[in-house]
Amino acid sequence: MKYHIYALILGFVLDLIFGDPRILYHPICLIGNLISHGEKPFRAAFPKTEKGELAAGVFFCIFVVAVSTAVPFGLLYLARNINFWLYFALLTFWSFQILATKSLKTESMKVYDRLRANDLPGARQAVSMIVGRDTQNLTIEGVTKAAVETVAENTSDGVIAPLFYMVIGGALLGFGYKAVNTMDSMVGYKNDRYLYFGRTAAKLDDIVNYIPARISALLMVVSCFFCGKEFDGKRAWYIFKRDRYNHASPNSAQSEAVCAGALGIRLAGNASYFGKIVEKPYIGDAERAVETEDIKRANRLLYATAVLCEAICLFVLLVILLIS
Repeated sequence: MKYHIYALILGFVLDLIFGDPRILYHPICLIGNLISHGEKPFRAAFPKTEKGELAAGVFFCIFVVAVSTAVPFGLLYLARNINFWLYFALLTFWSFQILATKSLKTESMKVYDRLRANDLPGARQAVSMIVGRDTQNLTIEGVTKAAVETVAENTSDGVIAPLFYMVIGGALLGFGYKAVNTMDSMVGYKNDRYLYFGRTAAKLDDIVNYIPARISALLMVVSCFFCGKEFDGKRAWYIFKRDRYNHASPNSAQSEAVCAGALGIRLAGNASYFGKIVEKPYIGDAERAVETEDIKRANRLLYATAVLCEAICLFVLLVILLIS
C-alpha cells in the first residue's frame, strides 16, 4: 500500500513538471490505435443493422477495456518478478502518464498564445486539437469559450477521474478508465456512423464519470476560495446547482457550470459538429464578456483543484494504511 502511495505522489509531481514529453510515445496513443484498428473487424463481424451495430459496440468495448488493462497487468507482473524497483518505477511512470494536468494547460495555452498574437486562424487550429467541435468558423470569443470549456470539463476527465480510479485500483484501473474515456472521445458520437456502434462506449463513459464529475465540481467550488479575487466561490456553487444538467451528457456540465459561475461568464450554447449545428443550452450568466485571459484563469482553477484532490487522495490512502 505505501508504495502505491509513493507511486501516486511521484506520478502526480512528474505530471506537473513534465506533462507529456514529445520524446515518449504515450500509452493512451496505443489505446487510441487499438480503438481505430479494432473498429473495422468488429463491425465486419456483425450484421449491418441497428441491433448488429449495438452488439458490435458492446463486444468492442469489452475487448478494448480488457486489452487496455490486461497488457499493463502482464507487464507489471513480469516487472515484479524481475525486480521490485523495476515494478515500482513502471507503476510510477504509468501513474504519471495517466494524468494530464500539465498537458491540458500546455495545449490550452497554445490557444491563448495564438489569440494574444492576434492569430485567429492559428488559434482555431490550436483549439481544434483539444475539442471535438468544428472550429474553422469560430470567432475569438468562440475559440476562447471552447478552450475554457475543455479545460473545465477535462479537469474531471483528465485529472480528477484518473486520480479517483488510481486511488481505488492503481494504474491498472487508471488504464481501464482511460480506455473508456478514449473510446467515448473517438466513437461516442450521435452521428450516422456511430449512433449505434458507439452507444455503449458513450453510456459506459457516463457511468464511470458519474461520481468523479461530481467530486470534481465540488473540489472546484472549494478551490475557488484559494484562487484569488477573480474567482467567486459562492457564485460558482449557485451556477453549479442551477446549470449542472445543461448538457446532453449527465457529467460534462458539472465542472463547466462551476467554471462559468466562478468566472462570471456564459459558456456552452449551440456548436457545430461534423458540419451540423447542435443546439445546446447555455451554462452560466454573462455578467461580463468572455476574454482571452479566461483561459489562464481556467488553468489556475485546474491546478488548484488537482492539488486539492491529490492531497485528499493521499490523506484517504494514509488513513487506510494506518488502520489496516
